[in-house]
Amino acid sequence: MQLVIDTDAGVDDAQAIIMALTTPGVEVTAFTTVTGNVHVSHVNRNVFTVLDLMGKTAPVYPGADQPLLPGFWEPEERVHGQDGLGGCQGPARRHHRLESEPAAAALVRLANERPGELTLVALGPLTNLALACRLDPGFPAKIKQFVFMGGTMSGFGNTRNVTAEFNAFCDPEAGLITLEAFAEATMLCWETTIQHPFSWEQYDRLAAIDTPAGRFFRDSTHATAAYIRQFPQVRGYLLPDPLAMAIALDPALIQGCEHAYVTMEVQGTHTRGQTVIDRLGVLGRAPNTYVVTDLDTDGVYRMYERMLGA
Repeated sequence: MQLVIDTDAGVDDAQAIIMALTTPGVEVTAFTTVTGNVHVSHVNRNVFTVLDLMGKTAPVYPGADQPLLPGFWEPEERVHGQDGLGGCQGPARRHHRLESEPAAAALVRLANERPGELTLVALGPLTNLALACRLDPGFPAKIKQFVFMGGTMSGFGNTRNVTAEFNAFCDPEAGLITLEAFAEATMLCWETTIQHPFSWEQYDRLAAIDTPAGRFFRDSTHATAAYIRQFPQVRGYLLPDPLAMAIALDPALIQGCEHAYVTMEVQGTHTRGQTVIDRLGVLGRAPNTYVVTDLDTDGVYRMYERMLGA
């Protein structure tokens, strides 16, 4: 698998990246970065932090520093901390060099160089992808598989627009452009995240793994876990981006999905950023998205044991 990871490199992104870097048979061809959980300047450093941790290298292309329409984005410091890694970012590494090519241009070029070969996993707002689709309308057709974490399937969101998920809410216009451009996508939404956590017992076992990756997991997730534990309706440690990465790496983990036309609301006073799923085909549009509703969390846990070095 040749993998391109578009990321806003928060705490859960870091776990998804480690998962990809430690999966046999996977080549991480490139990273593209985007403002989301934190500003892209933090995101760039966070990607290098994870690469250093795992002893890996890959080109990192800096992406959009704000949504297509400015004025709506706010960092999610309650979950990810000011640095995006729960305080684990550490000092800047001077020897790292960002690529000079912007992320959207890099996505177009990579797709043209390797048509039909790349799996694209988007873990943050879809700003870079929307820009790539505008630069080259043929870009989506050259991607082998497109998986993204974002959206809701029943209006159960996690933003001040209560029906919208964070990635979608950060840049709804980008979501609209991207969903309209791709004939086929796989969506890991917020409700599926809520329904498929690790139990707190599983989390505690993973946090006790005494390896460099295990200690990073413990230290980077400490504040996030404390925040999540405040909500009794949440049954355990949440895995939004790692679940999206897991199903991209191993589609056999998917145990249920719906195939439907999905688009994005960009105007509603209370629903801006809500994904709209046409389950009954009322709009007469061809299905463009596989919405994952059920997956094998135990299989994902085994991936964590392997990637953290248990």
